[in-house]
Amino acid sequence: DSARAQQGDLRQALAAAGGDRLQAIEREIAGHRDTRDARQAAARRYKTLAERLELAPASSDDGFHRNRQAARQALDGEQDRKKELEDARVDAAVALQQAREQRQELRRDLDFLNSRRSNIPRAQLAIRTTLCEALGVDETRLAFVGELVQVREDAAAWQGAIERVLHNFALSLLVPDDLYSQVARYVERTDLGARLVYFRVQAGDARRVAGVADDSLVRKLAVKSDSEHHGWLTQELARRFDYVCCDDLTRFQREKNALTAAGQVKSGGRRHEKDDRHALADRSRYVLGWDIEAKRKALSDDIRAIEQQAQRHAETIADIESKQAAREARRDDLRDLLRFETYTELHWQAAARDIQRLEEEREQLRASSDRLQALEAQITDAGARIDALQEQLNGQLGKIAQAEQRLEQAREQLQDAETTLATLDADVRQRHFPRLEARITGDLTLKNLALRERETREAMQAEIDALDKRLRAAADQLTARMADFRRDYPAETTDFDANPAALAEYRDMLDQLQRDDLPRHRQRFKDLLRKHTIQGLALLQNRLQAQEEAIGEKIDRINTSLREVEYNPGTYISLQREATRDTEIRDFKTELRGILESSLGQDDIYSEQRFYRVKALIERFAGRDGWVEADARWTAKVTDVRNWYAFAASERWAEDQTEKEYYPDSGGKSGGQKEKLAYTVLAASLAYQFGLEWGETRSRSFRFVVIDEAFGRGSDESTRYGLELFGKLNLQLLIVTPLQKVNVIEQYINSVHFVYKDGERSLVRNLTLEEYLQEKARRLAQG
Repeated sequence: DSARAQQGDLRQALAAAGGDRLQAIEREIAGHRDTRDARQAAARRYKTLAERLELAPASSDDGFHRNRQAARQALDGEQDRKKELEDARVDAAVALQQAREQRQELRRDLDFLNSRRSNIPRAQLAIRTTLCEALGVDETRLAFVGELVQVREDAAAWQGAIERVLHNFALSLLVPDDLYSQVARYVERTDLGARLVYFRVQAGDARRVAGVADDSLVRKLAVKSDSEHHGWLTQELARRFDYVCCDDLTRFQREKNALTAAGQVKSGGRRHEKDDRHALADRSRYVLGWDIEAKRKALSDDIRAIEQQAQRHAETIADIESKQAAREARRDDLRDLLRFETYTELHWQAAARDIQRLEEEREQLRASSDRLQALEAQITDAGARIDALQEQLNGQLGKIAQAEQRLEQAREQLQDAETTLATLDADVRQRHFPRLEARITGDLTLKNLALRERETREAMQAEIDALDKRLRAAADQLTARMADFRRDYPAETTDFDANPAALAEYRDMLDQLQRDDLPRHRQRFKDLLRKHTIQGLALLQNRLQAQEEAIGEKIDRINTSLREVEYNPGTYISLQREATRDTEIRDFKTELRGILESSLGQDDIYSEQRFYRVKALIERFAGRDGWVEADARWTAKVTDVRNWYAFAASERWAEDQTEKEYYPDSGGKSGGQKEKLAYTVLAASLAYQFGLEWGETRSRSFRFVVIDEAFGRGSDESTRYGLELFGKLNLQLLIVTPLQKVNVIEQYINSVHFVYKDGERSLVRNLTLEEYLQEKARRLAQG
């Protein structure tokens, strides 16, 4: 305070000696210096911008305005240039993206080619792979034509033209006859997402064709010799692609079917075609042959070419972006230049002249008074002394504040410790304080108190964690054993928990078991369950399975007979059996199988759980209280093996045994169709019942069949079908039928027994077929 008072006195003395004007001059000089410095910085910035924009320096107001006008015009022109560069960059970016996508596609084709060793395109191979996986067939059974045919080495000059001609045929799939039905069904029900052509190749299907000329396209091909389709494919190529390979156009014009090395095709003497959408020598599109090296090299070359093209596009983009950055920097410079609105903002020389004038005035005042100089020096010294004293004062005040803060923290810690200590009773202090003191090592001071507390807490927590880990392990082991016990004895532990808290309940059960001494009856229980119950159920299952096999054998025998009967032109009937969807029967079979299957190969299988399953099944067989009738119906239902199946008829093609129509019942069919189906099954059943063989004319087997009320309501067509069917079995028929059907059946019988009534008597008149026809003709003649 004393130093500041002394400085004030000196300033008052300076003012009294003429210092006011000096102070005013200093203020004016400072203001002009700020103006000068700002204008000098602006002038340097303006000069830099003008040089970059190739404009003349602004040394006058006229020059400044000429530069502004030129900058405005240049800025307007930059907008058009910006759009041109942006359009060029977009075009280059699109081209680069297309090149990258094309390279990626070619890379996928090359990788696929290396992995599959086939020239066929990836899309077609993917269709075949999916098809073979769905049918469970090896891919070698379904070959593409292109995998079995390649151009001979001595005809390499014609490879491009031949590839173009055979391209579509080479992508065709060859399907052996034994796989034809499966492939046709799969293709029919599947959306392939692409085009697929396939040929059915049947044994002996290779048709001989006339010989081909020495210079025919076919002579320039090699067919894989170990292929099962070699013969068929050789003949098919000769039949479809017998084109004369012409070296000159004159011969090409004379031939009916011809091909040039340039890829022009002539067929039928009139039609000409040349497809130049793709280069003739583009090996990446070749699909013929089992050697992939040429195509792999072509794809690799294409990839390198595309990569070089992409690199050029990238360099173009980089160049455009560089130009855009330069144009953007130029636009920024133009905008910055136009921010200077007047020449005065740059004219720093005027401010410099004002400073010089004021400095000269100040020096004149100082030179005229030595006292002013002495007072100014004293004021400067006083200011320096004030700054030094202020720095010392600030340091002392900081130390005082730190000491007060530490003192307050110590008081708070002391209060917290006293409060905590007051809450502990004497017993706690006696039991725990000695143990805590024993754990603390070294001197205990206020500074190391927090450290000693942390060390002690960490050591005690480590001991607690170790004990907790042992406790959890013991609890987990106990819980697992409780869960095993509950799983083995679910009925006795329904209300028990697998939890250490429930240990008392398990101990009580153990005590009860030991008092009852139940374990000594365990073996007797197992023997009874094994000898009487389980063995009885096994015998029941064996008998049911025997009946099931007998039904299957009968169906197979009947179907053997039905194979010999033509149901419709080219078809026959096959009886089908399918497992019933009845829930009760399915549950019964599952339960019986579950009881017996789980016992195979095991010794200790007679657990209480299985006992209860067996008990429930036997009680239902015997009839439970209140459910006697229902259980009896259930028993009759599930033990009658005929109920285990639903029967249907399948009409199949005789050629390939594929299904034409399925008849789960006769619903929706006409009366004649129903009769026809019934006659077919009846005839096959009779063949099975009598042990007949189809087409057998001499046999000692019993063949007499009586058909009562036969053909009364059926159509004439179904009647003829039934009689012809029975005739194939050489059955001796006694047909009882209304008189109106005689005209239909008369051509199938040997004699007629005409039953009529005479008064109260019923009489039978026996006639041979000839006598019957004569009698019929006579009566018709009489009218």
